[in-house]
Amino acid sequence: MTPDEIYAESFRIIEAEAAGHRYGPEEWPIVRRMIHASGDLDYLRSTVFARRAAAEGVEAIRRGVPIVADVTMVLAGISKPHASALGISLNCFLDDPGVRERAASTGLTRTACAMEKAIDTVGDAIYVVGNAPTALLRLADAVQAGRLRPRLVVAMPVGFVSVEESKGRALDLPETPVVTVLGRKGGSGVAAAAVNAMLRLASGEESP
Repeated sequence: MTPDEIYAESFRIIEAEAAGHRYGPEEWPIVRRMIHASGDLDYLRSTVFARRAAAEGVEAIRRGVPIVADVTMVLAGISKPHASALGISLNCFLDDPGVRERAASTGLTRTACAMEKAIDTVGDAIYVVGNAPTALLRLADAVQAGRLRPRLVVAMPVGFVSVEESKGRALDLPETPVVTVLGRKGGSGVAAAAVNAMLRLASGEESP
């Protein structure tokens, strides 16, 4: 099979095995790409969209709202050509020297310090957390303190410590569109896949 044939067949299989899913037309392309990236149909049961997250995310992308990633692996997975075509800046402060210094001096995680830097530098944006619950908790703190109004939060940290707590905090944020994965699953690849689906929807390359 050619690469294009493999790609098409993968999506055909997903559509067949996901028949009868509960997602709306704006949500399904996002979940479908998350499944394609992970090979895991459990995302049919665990992916949650709060406060019109799919529609709000696509609209924010169409308006050129910047994207902030918690770690470089998330940033690496987001389609640069699609983001560039839509005039969207991609940001991650994990390797910023000031972030490294602050983490070393305070004992905070580097991802939490990077998120704090993003909040101060970029402000209201699309925030994508695909790795670190401490970054998501810091983001939730900022929103609850009235320092920030994210246009969308992709809340998909992965692991065992504070992961479910951080996702719960994100879902509880008032007036904040959130797409998340219940439980311990998530990760950089899945978070980037969700963003890429929205980039494709915003560019008209994919239809709801």
